Amino acid sequence: MTLHPGRVDAVLDARLEEALDLLTTRPLVVLTGAGLSTDSGIPDYRGPGSPVRTPMTFQEFVSGPDSQQRYWARSHLGWARMGHARPNDGHRALARIDPELLITQNVDGLHEAAGSRRVVALHGRVADVVCLECRDVSARTALQQRLADLNAGWLVRHGAAATRPDGDVELEETDGFVVPGCDGCGGPLKPHVVFFGENVPADRVALCYEAVDALGEDGALLVAGSSLAVMSGLRFVKRAARAGTPVVIVNRGATRGDELATYTLHVGCSEFLTALADRRDGRG
Repeated sequence: MTLHPGRVDAVLDARLEEALDLLTTRPLVVLTGAGLSTDSGIPDYRGPGSPVRTPMTFQEFVSGPDSQQRYWARSHLGWARMGHARPNDGHRALARIDPELLITQNVDGLHEAAGSRRVVALHGRVADVVCLECRDVSARTALQQRLADLNAGWLVRHGAAATRPDGDVELEETDGFVVPGCDGCGGPLKPHVVFFGENVPADRVALCYEAVDALGEDGALLVAGSSLAVMSGLRFVKRAARAGTPVVIVNRGATRGDELATYTLHVGCSEFLTALADRRDGRG
């Protein structure tokens, strides 16, 4: 569709209404990405104006103590900010919508904090920490306190560093930062999230496929705030499209799934989801 000057708003409004009508009464599976959390102060990777970022890969993290020191020195600062983030209107709207399944690529835990019940955190949660040797899982808050005790003044000295979407910050100089090992076995600790270069656990993927398959032509897959740049999310859009399930993508920018979508809407997630929640509640 070619948009002409003066007609852009009218065409967008019409497509918004059509998309909302499509989604109001259907069973939904919702897939969310980093764009949903920007209104909570957490930057995204690929939204308009986002700088190019290269996150640490799993292979780099496990390569040795230097990489782990670099990661935890930056993540210690980032957690001090992400740990205080709160759900925004988009998270709260999705809790009201209560889809058949909410699949999130985010690790911030804000869907759960907003009250969503059926959530699959595809990439895990940054609030958990796992030991790479004994596999014990512990709370990030406990590790954060240990890091603060071992690195007094670190937050003050580097408080101006820019936050990254995955919970760390832009910081090159990390020499001298002390990283503790696992309380139980002394092994290296890693945030319990899927790094680039790791695979999403197969049981999580299977659960998501099952929910998408159950939608059929009578349900719909709604994507909110994801560029679908990585296959971990794009595969569900492809699965839905092959089955004839309508797909609606709401994202401020193009995505890899746009050609498969019934509607693509370059609008804010919070506003769209609030409008949809109101419609489904009978208030719209």
